[in-house]
Amino acid sequence: MTSDHVISAASITRAWERISPSIVDTPVIHSATLSDIARCRALFKLENLQMTGAFKERGALNRLLALSEEERARGVIAASAGNHAQALAYHARRLGIPARIVMPKHSPLVKIRSTEHWGAEVILEGETFDDAYQYSQELVASDDSIYIHPFDDPLVIEGQGTLGPEILNHRLCQQLDAILVPVGGGGLIAGIAIYIKETRPDILVIGVEEASCDGMSQSRAAGSVQSLPARPVIAEGIAVRKVSARNLTTVREYVDDIVTVTSDEIANAIMLTMEIEKLVIEGAAAVTVAALLNQKLPALQDETGKSVLSVLSGGNIDVNLLSRIINRGMAFDGRVYQFEMVISDRPGSLETILGIFRESGANVVEVHHMRFAPHASIGQISVSVTAETRDKAHIEALKQEILSRGYIARFV
Repeated sequence: MTSDHVISAASITRAWERISPSIVDTPVIHSATLSDIARCRALFKLENLQMTGAFKERGALNRLLALSEEERARGVIAASAGNHAQALAYHARRLGIPARIVMPKHSPLVKIRSTEHWGAEVILEGETFDDAYQYSQELVASDDSIYIHPFDDPLVIEGQGTLGPEILNHRLCQQLDAILVPVGGGGLIAGIAIYIKETRPDILVIGVEEASCDGMSQSRAAGSVQSLPARPVIAEGIAVRKVSARNLTTVREYVDDIVTVTSDEIANAIMLTMEIEKLVIEGAAAVTVAALLNQKLPALQDETGKSVLSVLSGGNIDVNLLSRIINRGMAFDGRVYQFEMVISDRPGSLETILGIFRESGANVVEVHHMRFAPHASIGQISVSVTAETRDKAHIEALKQEILSRGYIARFV
């Protein structure tokens, strides 16, 4: 067991020296466009460019390298929503260690397939990470495998902390004011915070959670670990019902603040990051971008050129989910909208209403007639028009024009 292992900046440096030959020292980039939107010097650490697409390789490899030969022969097992699974599977195969991964039944297909591709046995069990974790413990008890926790193992946390020296060693980060870190169970932010605060205590370390799964924020405020109900989230990679007590202690000591973002803000961040920087990131990574885009950090976003680095923790996102998120992000950004109007059931009426959209420069992408809508009288039909718009101001102008022409309208 590693429960008595003490994590420090020095131990994180040694971990970095151990794992660096086998992981990617991922790039740090500066985005001029996102800096303009965020009103600060926006930097991004691209952990989505790791071999398995996420930062989890750091902790998984550091833990695997600490196994004895006897422990390696027993094999490893883990419960994971996806990225820890892929990381463990990949490096276990490299090191010749048998691996089994228990994943929630509704884990993204891309993560399930990738984990299987790297050679691990995948077991789908339960609706949430906590369900998968409980089942993994039953397996460990039955066959004496080595369990590797995704965020509550000191050697895993230490490995995640190796992002710290990489960030501070980068030429773009010599005048850094803050680091934004996604928060799920707390392993990533705990490791980074220990290293940063022991070497550069002037740099702020700020966590970001999805508002509907803010276990660390609630636990930090309460002073003890709080259990959350299972809720649907976009940032499924950080959807943890109970954070680690170990990490909560570290967060309370070292982390300066934690902010939250909504699912719509996350969807918009995924879309804009792809559109502006040509980077595909998952919801868990996008929380940091969402915090910047929505001015969650007013003390840093004051147009004085403060340097803020966001850790883009991963890029493993299901293509079908990505499509839905893009549509949601466009709606949040005011670039697509659905208008519903009641018009006369006469020839030319539809052409007249569509003319309003044409004149305004909106692009109609979908039209539905609803002849039997309950809110339409005899001699009328309800028409739903989905249109691409420039922004929210364009939508408001269209609404006013439709109403000014006497149409009964509902805007959804």
